[in-house]
Amino acid sequence: MPALVNYGGDDEFYSGGSFRTNPIDLGRFYSIGSHVDIYSPPCKRARVSSPFLYGILESEQNKKPSIDVLPDECLFEIFRRIPGGKERSACACVSKHWLLLLSSIRKAEICKSKSTVADRETTVSVSHDVEMVSCDESGEIGSDGYLTRSLEGKKATDMRLAAISVGTSGHGGLGKLSVRGSNSVRGVTNLGLSAIAHGCPSLKALSLWDVPSVGDEGLFEVARECHLLEKLDLCNCPSISNKGLIAIAENCPNLVALNVESCPKIGNEGLQAVGKFCPKLQSISIKGCPLVGDHGISSLLSSSTSVLTKVKLQALNITDFSLAVIGHYGKAVTNLVLSSLQHVSEKGFWVMGNAQGLQKLLSLTISSCRGITDVSFEAIAKGCTNLKQMCLRKCCFVSDNGLVSFVKAAGCLESMQLEECNRVTESGIVGVVSNCGTKLKALSLVKCMGIRDVASGMLGSSPCSSLRSLSIRNCPGFGSASLALVGKFCPQLQHVDLSGLCAITDSGLLPLLESCEEGLVKVNLSGCMSLTDKVVSALARMHGGTLELLNLDGCRRITDASLKSIAENCLFLSDLDLSKCAVTDSGIAVLASADQLNLQVLSLSGCSEVSNKSFPFLKKLGRTLVGLNLQNCSSISSSTIELLVENLWRCDILS
Repeated sequence: MPALVNYGGDDEFYSGGSFRTNPIDLGRFYSIGSHVDIYSPPCKRARVSSPFLYGILESEQNKKPSIDVLPDECLFEIFRRIPGGKERSACACVSKHWLLLLSSIRKAEICKSKSTVADRETTVSVSHDVEMVSCDESGEIGSDGYLTRSLEGKKATDMRLAAISVGTSGHGGLGKLSVRGSNSVRGVTNLGLSAIAHGCPSLKALSLWDVPSVGDEGLFEVARECHLLEKLDLCNCPSISNKGLIAIAENCPNLVALNVESCPKIGNEGLQAVGKFCPKLQSISIKGCPLVGDHGISSLLSSSTSVLTKVKLQALNITDFSLAVIGHYGKAVTNLVLSSLQHVSEKGFWVMGNAQGLQKLLSLTISSCRGITDVSFEAIAKGCTNLKQMCLRKCCFVSDNGLVSFVKAAGCLESMQLEECNRVTESGIVGVVSNCGTKLKALSLVKCMGIRDVASGMLGSSPCSSLRSLSIRNCPGFGSASLALVGKFCPQLQHVDLSGLCAITDSGLLPLLESCEEGLVKVNLSGCMSLTDKVVSALARMHGGTLELLNLDGCRRITDASLKSIAENCLFLSDLDLSKCAVTDSGIAVLASADQLNLQVLSLSGCSEVSNKSFPFLKKLGRTLVGLNLQNCSSISSSTIELLVENLWRCDILS
């Protein structure tokens, strides 16, 4: 108002060029001369009839203001001053360009709002007696790494990783990240991994599988920012070399677990750095890395600070030297897996056992190693005095003598599994169950082709009173005579798995059922096509008070008579598999009429004699069922299936 009152009119006219630089504003002037313009506020919409001015007006209207005209440096400074996680996430939704800029900001580069800090300090000082959650005014919570994210296949892209980086920073922080595979067009690269490193310093577990475009540069960023990293899993990463692994080792001292598989550029240098700079390393797994040799393995175990408890070495070019180092320096190792070590001889395994360093070893798995013979196998048992679990796969030079010698020497052995050990015969099995002492609880044989049926006159020294679980699967030579003999030495069995033994008959299984004093709990007879209702009725009668699981899949000679015995005698049966059995609607009706039966899982897959007539019986059984398999039941219509789905809404039905 003072300016208007004191206005004298001296500057009423402006002589010279127009002081309006925008041509659009020319419509607000009346031209009264070549050098004079008089301004008058428009009362109506300006009319511009000149084609030149119309073109300028149209171009100005089409030109939209955008913040993208600012250079990235300015946007970076703006974004890092946004205090709240919600606000940063909202900005990231504007465009991919903004998302990438936000993901490039390191956690330490984000500016804290002074007003927010002041408010928080004031609140705390005023109310000391109130317990408050560590959360600022913007909703930002502690970044302790509570969240887990997983990307698989075509969903694994740099943009998604950038979004995870920005989105998780304000919601507890990212703790675990798993990337399985990569988008074939826009796959994960170093850019996406760098975004994770910048925004997620709380990362503790990183797993990268099948990401060929991620190299050392990505791991450099992870090593530079994620010092809390504890677990690293690299599988089929051909672009990652020793340099990346060395950077992780030097900057992540909290590393406790390392898994490297099919990484052709990782070798001894990287493992030596891990052994030197990672004193907390407890678990190491290396598979299919051609550059890894004795020097890398020995550096991991021979370190004075080594606390390795789990060691897994598969398909490596290591020799007897590495196994000697394991035997001498693996004093803390409790779990050891050795697989496909083609350059390790009998001497290596013998030295590993006789070195007496694996006193704490509890579980040992050896697979496809030619160096395992009867001599080296026995040496391992003598050197690993506390061994409880032994798994031997595809070791063709171990015979009955080595097996029995091992069992005698391993006084603490509780579980033994043999798979595709074709020199082991029925004599070895009898030798195991009669010489295992009082500790062996589980014995498993899978695909041991050397087993042949024996005469019933073959006897062992004493029964194995401790054995609770016997599993003999897919051993075609194991027949009724062998089963009857083994059954006499196992009076305390509770779990029996004889799946795939086509040769056994009722006469072979009945002695085993009769010798079991404690009562069988789980019985798997799938694929035993020669068994009849006689043995199932005997099983239900003798062990119905303890039986909880019965699998008769593929036992084509089992009929409704077996279901009648099950319904009358089995009080605690919860899982029953009758797939491809010769049962009918009458048998299902008998099951439904048993009031004491509380089945939870029932499988009738491939039972062609079960029809729509079983609907009311299945509906009654459905009161307790949580799983029902009706696949390949050709006599049950789709409409009946729909009715069952509608009525048994708590039950998962497969059809």
